[in-house]
Amino acid sequence: MTACIVGWAHTPFGRLPDHDLESLITTVARSALDDAGITAEEVDAIYVGLFNNGLSKQDFAAGLALQADNGFLYKRATRLENACATGTAAIHGALDFLEAKRGRFTLVIGAEKMTAVSTPEVSDVLLSGSYRKEEGDVDGGFAGVFGRIASAYFQQYGDQSDVLARIAAKNHCNGVDNPYAQMRKDLGFEFCNTISEKNPYVAAPLRRTDCSLISDGAAALVLTDVATALSMRKAVAFRSRTQVNDFLPLSRRNPARFEGASRAWSQALDEARLGLDDLSFVETHDCFTIAELLEYEAMGLTEPGQGRRAIEEGWTQKNGRLPVNPSGGLKAKGHPIGATGVSMHALAAMQLCDAAGGMQIPDAKLAGVFNMGGTAVANYVSILERVK
Repeated sequence: MTACIVGWAHTPFGRLPDHDLESLITTVARSALDDAGITAEEVDAIYVGLFNNGLSKQDFAAGLALQADNGFLYKRATRLENACATGTAAIHGALDFLEAKRGRFTLVIGAEKMTAVSTPEVSDVLLSGSYRKEEGDVDGGFAGVFGRIASAYFQQYGDQSDVLARIAAKNHCNGVDNPYAQMRKDLGFEFCNTISEKNPYVAAPLRRTDCSLISDGAAALVLTDVATALSMRKAVAFRSRTQVNDFLPLSRRNPARFEGASRAWSQALDEARLGLDDLSFVETHDCFTIAELLEYEAMGLTEPGQGRRAIEEGWTQKNGRLPVNPSGGLKAKGHPIGATGVSMHALAAMQLCDAAGGMQIPDAKLAGVFNMGGTAVANYVSILERVK
């Protein structure tokens, strides 16, 4: 336990025509400082998570961060990118800085402006999170890559379309209570499980309700060392945090298993000296519903091929054995790439500080956060605990 979250900020996610990349970054930077009760002059380093790759013509996000406050002038600012795990990569950069004792306060910003380009352009950009030499011509873009993963899982364990619909319905129901969510509508199981004009196949067997949304948005965290955090108004500690990378090409892996994710979970729980049952809830990376299903198995909630039990028996509902995505997840909340990992940690911290409003899990004490880049290629797990 070497660092704590002591402040956070979060914009709504969705189509935000009044925000460009710069305003997303500066808005959450200022708000996070206010929430932590510190000034820009007190920040020793800034870490910005931005995927971009053509989503916004304005790049160099680390340079944009200084626009938030003149007090940032001459501070070090660095941009990190690791596909859909970009936000957590930025958090790890900040944690490394603090653990090396190079400063006292760090600011982490995750942001993405996705809606300024066309949907086909977004689809092509997102394919950069796959292995283009083998997967670049897959029908349906990145959804098509996860469609292949779903097909491989179905071939091995039987058709799970109804299971994926239950996951989508759960997350959309949870998203109703998330004020930051892009889609605050309870779609229900029947809608999610029925092919229709409003819910067509995107990349069979995945339907529209199985796929996360194209989003704009940003989130930010203020981090500091434990000793400093204990003198502040609130503190959520990283009890453990891990990163495990797997091969990029799906052809070199079993597509029906997230083995890198499984190792990341095992290492994080071992480092925290906890079991999965000790956690109060999990925020996990449901870019597609098949991902959440495979993540049930990767975290050890069920054996391989048995993930359906977790949703069918109600384990992952808000009142279940291990609530998963009480925020609505990426499915309802939206998935602005660079912001996602930072958002997940901010929302988990809100839960642990009893500040999650309608999303609140009663008496939440320990949180698990799983953020992945690509098809479970870059796998990050954090175990968070409130210490003040």
